[in-house]
Amino acid sequence: MSDVTPPKGPASYFPSIEKTYGKPIAHWLQILDGLAHLKHMEQVAHLKAEHQMGHGHANALVAHHRARSGG
Repeated sequence: MSDVTPPKGPASYFPSIEKTYGKPIAHWLQILDGLAHLKHMEQVAHLKAEHQMGHGHANALVAHHRARSGG
């Protein structure tokens, strides 16, 4: 039995995001720092349009970013 608890919520997508897009999560969070003036779905749309990210991955990153930054 493992003592490691798997991540829940948006963070559960992080390993797949890193594998699929070849960048660490910190890279995507830094991009979102520059998009903080946009609404949630506008940020999701940016990641999808500019970085060819799938909706679920983009939404998970935005949700995590907004939760940790209080926005």
